[in-house]
Amino acid sequence: MSTSDLDSPTGPIRVFSDGGALVGITWIEPGTVLVQAEPDAVSRETAAQLAAYFEGRLTAFDLPVRYRGGSTFERAIWDAMRAIPWGETKTYGDLATLTDGVARAVGGACGRNPIPIVVPCHRVVGSDGRLVGFSGGAGVATKQWLLDFERGQTRLF
Repeated sequence: MSTSDLDSPTGPIRVFSDGGALVGITWIEPGTVLVQAEPDAVSRETAAQLAAYFEGRLTAFDLPVRYRGGSTFERAIWDAMRAIPWGETKTYGDLATLTDGVARAVGGACGRNPIPIVVPCHRVVGSDGRLVGFSGGAGVATKQWLLDFERGQTRLF
C-alpha cells in the first residue's frame, strides 16, 4: 500500500494506492505530520489531480480506481456517482432509480464510499436539495464547501 498526503482547502488528505489503482482517500487530523514517503505512480498522480481539482483546473478525474470491499449494490452506486458531472448534483432517489435500490440504501453506500471527491459522494443530496450527510473532513460543512467550490461560490467554513 502506497500513500501520498496533500494539504487541501478542506483539510489534509491522504490517498491510498495498491500500486495499480487508487483504493482510498481520507481526511487526516489537522496537525498530523504529512507523509513524504516514496509514493507510487498512482498515489502521486492522484495527489497531482486532487491539487489541480482544488486549484479549479481539473473538473473530471482520470484515475484507475479499485473498490476494496463493498457490496455489488454499493459498487453500482459508487460507479453511478462517478458519472455525476462537476458542479451538478443528483438526489439519493435519482441514484436509487438508476440502480433499482432505495434512497436510504444509497445513503448508506455514500457513507461507505472509500474514495470521496474522486467518487463524488458530495454531489448526492436529499430530494429537496438538502445536504443530509457527509462522512469526510468536517462533515456537511466539507460537503457544502465542495459543492460551493464546484459552483464557483467558494467560502470559508
